Amino acid sequence: MNSPNSPGVAEFAWQEFVDVMRPQLSETTKFTVGESLKAKTTMQVGGPARVYAEPTNEVELQRLLKTAHARNLPVLMLGRGSNLLVPDEGVEALVISLAQPEWQAFTVRGDGRVWAGAGLRLKNLCGLAASAGLHGFEFMEGIPATLGGALRMNAGAMSGWTFDVVDEVHLLTLAGEKRVLQRSEMNVDYRHCAELEQAVALGAVLRPRAQQEPQAIKDQIKNFQLKRKESQPREPSAGCIFKNPPGTSAGKLIDECGLKGARVGDAEVSTVHANFIVNRGNATSADILGLVRRIRAQVKAARGIELEPEVMLYGKSWKEVL
Repeated sequence: MNSPNSPGVAEFAWQEFVDVMRPQLSETTKFTVGESLKAKTTMQVGGPARVYAEPTNEVELQRLLKTAHARNLPVLMLGRGSNLLVPDEGVEALVISLAQPEWQAFTVRGDGRVWAGAGLRLKNLCGLAASAGLHGFEFMEGIPATLGGALRMNAGAMSGWTFDVVDEVHLLTLAGEKRVLQRSEMNVDYRHCAELEQAVALGAVLRPRAQQEPQAIKDQIKNFQLKRKESQPREPSAGCIFKNPPGTSAGKLIDECGLKGARVGDAEVSTVHANFIVNRGNATSADILGLVRRIRAQVKAARGIELEPEVMLYGKSWKEVL
């Protein structure tokens, strides 16, 4: 008899999940087996998802979560695919992306606050807010994320953080239970939101800082765009690879170790910003992992500081590979 974790039992569990779910999903919901994730990430590397879904609406998302939870199958969320590294072998999980129109709402409420769906890209959120004369979201424009991913990671840029503008978050637990949490109830810190580790953000109520002339907001966005263009690489990357240690920056440490331009295969330490690893064309996840190990070893040897990855290793823990 197969053990619960044996390949035969796992294969049966996934096939049963697919067979049970298909009749419960509408034709507009994308639901596939073995979907490649490579093109769905900003680093442009990685293998397939065991099962991949783009639910049309909240009802179908809830069905997917409840059915996977009942079978003890892992679930991973995928937004813009930034700030993560997908292993070459892919992931043994149900990967869910809120890419359908249902999840991209942007509605200005009567009290001046905004409801934004978790699938709304931050670039689009900023453009819509600027057109409505809502100041306070400009820092998000260049972050390659959906709102859901930004909430999960408390994404930040230009001295602003996602939860600076959040009043409340609507979410589904992995068991399919809906909850609404006030900002004051949530445990948020650097690149982390504890309540979304085991839950899926549906959207959030956001609070602008002020009303302002749309053109003034657009001018500020352009200024931020210029700063990014000058300081960040244009090649495919996952954003900053390492967290900044207390009192210094990871990029500065890596640069001081002479690692700009260092390569493993087609993975390269950016010559523009040393805390970025870029894909020079055909990099693999293994190339990037090899370069991460090399950087950490050289910084530890030279400065006695052990850099911790900021990028998420999708479906795994960094402890398994470092």
